[in-house]
Amino acid sequence: MLKEDEIDFERIRLEVEEKMRSLLDSHPRKPGTIFVVGCSSSEIVGGRIGKDSSAEAGKVVFETARKICGEKGLFLACQCCEHLNRALVVESACAEKFNLDEVSVVPWAHGGGSLATAAYRGFENPVVVESVVAEAGIDIGLTMIGMHLKEVAVPVHFDGKVGLATVVGAYSRPKLIGGERARYSLG
Repeated sequence: MLKEDEIDFERIRLEVEEKMRSLLDSHPRKPGTIFVVGCSSSEIVGGRIGKDSSAEAGKVVFETARKICGEKGLFLACQCCEHLNRALVVESACAEKFNLDEVSVVPWAHGGGSLATAAYRGFENPVVVESVVAEAGIDIGLTMIGMHLKEVAVPVHFDGKVGLATVVGAYSRPKLIGGERARYSLG
């Protein structure tokens, strides 16, 4: 695990930004939809998931994701760790728009994780909800965001990491229905 003074937080910010922009530029989402971020700050700094939280890494990921989602008009949902059943921190406006089930909990580093803690402290009107149905997202440190993605989730693999964490993304597409007679375009 890296020591705090060995971590390049600016590089982490740039890596998160590059991956989010890559995903959203190649697969744009409609404004007003949800983008989910799952993050193990422990994995970012080279520790073991759930054991070596970095408040600063969580804050950098949150602030970067919030900025990009704001620019794109997307609601940001920050996934909590498995100790909070992967609940999510969102703005109350998101919970109201999508009629999300709010739960009573306040995340902290070892019960929710550093990303969720940063989101709870950084959003204007944070609430924690049980689940969302997001249009797209990124998963930093393989924290299992799939349960919060709309069907059909299409994986996106990125070159490089965020810090020392593996990162994958996903976007959703409409289901392809029909059989051999089905067409998916007018051509």
